[in-house]
Amino acid sequence: MELLSKIATNDGHGENSAFFDGWKAYDSDPYHPTNNPNGVIQMGLAENQAVARFMEKVRGNRVRFDPARIVMSGGATGAQETLAFCLADPGDALLVPAPYYPGKRSRLNMANRIQLLPVICHSSNDFKITRQALETAYKKAQDSNIKVKGLLLNNPSNPLGTVLNRDTLTESLKFTNDKKIHLICDEIYSATVFARPNFISIAEILQENDECNRDLIHIVYSLSKDLGFPGFRVGIIYSYNDSVVNCARKMSSFGLVSTQTQHLIASMLSDDVFVDRFLSESAKRLGQRHKILSRGLSQVGIGSLKSNAGLFLLDGSEEGSSSDGINRKQYGKSKLEISLSFRRLDEIMMAPHKMSPHSPMSSPLVRART
Repeated sequence: MELLSKIATNDGHGENSAFFDGWKAYDSDPYHPTNNPNGVIQMGLAENQAVARFMEKVRGNRVRFDPARIVMSGGATGAQETLAFCLADPGDALLVPAPYYPGKRSRLNMANRIQLLPVICHSSNDFKITRQALETAYKKAQDSNIKVKGLLLNNPSNPLGTVLNRDTLTESLKFTNDKKIHLICDEIYSATVFARPNFISIAEILQENDECNRDLIHIVYSLSKDLGFPGFRVGIIYSYNDSVVNCARKMSSFGLVSTQTQHLIASMLSDDVFVDRFLSESAKRLGQRHKILSRGLSQVGIGSLKSNAGLFLLDGSEEGSSSDGINRKQYGKSKLEISLSFRRLDEIMMAPHKMSPHSPMSSPLVRART
């Protein structure tokens, strides 16, 4: 099976013309202070270096990222679409543990025409990803004559709000390596962890497994969630595969990050004092708001999955149930009773000292009920 897509391996990019020779000069003759002092100096990596250092900091400085392997794109959505174009052809499929963010299905199916095949996980073990579940989903695809090109993990998980442990990540890496398919790790919530266990990146697992094929490992990242930066549309692809990095760069012109934004993030992320304080305060406030929301839901009879990351809760999953990508909720109250009970929760959440003065929720139109 071909590892990369037809787009990634054909000559349709048009870079065989002389117009692009200057762009390619650095790749063939990169500057090095001692080994190649007369080489070409890459002037466009300042932002990549700042992002690489930030990614390392978020991961506890337990891993190192090469700035040359970073490709920036217009948000996490653009990064995922670009990576999907590099790895899979229309009709191919990615396995994805369920429940998962439903927007993944729509955007990858509409833009890339790639199928998402659920790996069925169960609430009885807190939706843990098992080797058996992975094998079952893979075999089902084979029986249906569907080509599986990779496994897409979301860590920390949306919508579970949980982190994958070391054993699960290691087993997922072994699975994809055995099947010779790609492992794509969406780590856009990596700095939203507010309680133990700590976040573990696939990059850390990769450092501990020298025998696996690094060409199959890719990370999608973004500043939108970790820095509250969604409007600036800063998405990041980090691939250990040289061909994927090159292909993603060729495609990056379809969703560039503006020069002004790149300058801003380079300056901001280079301020270590600010970054350290922001990450610490963000985790503290997320933990406080998680406590308020989970307690409020509990007061009206709605339980939730124990979580320690993200910006959300998974509520009311029926014990022993499974999910195919749509959250299956089982509440002990009718919709009317829940609506009435939430008046007390509103009072808690809408208290003046709990709200931002800029919050639209102060509007009576937003709060109006039918």
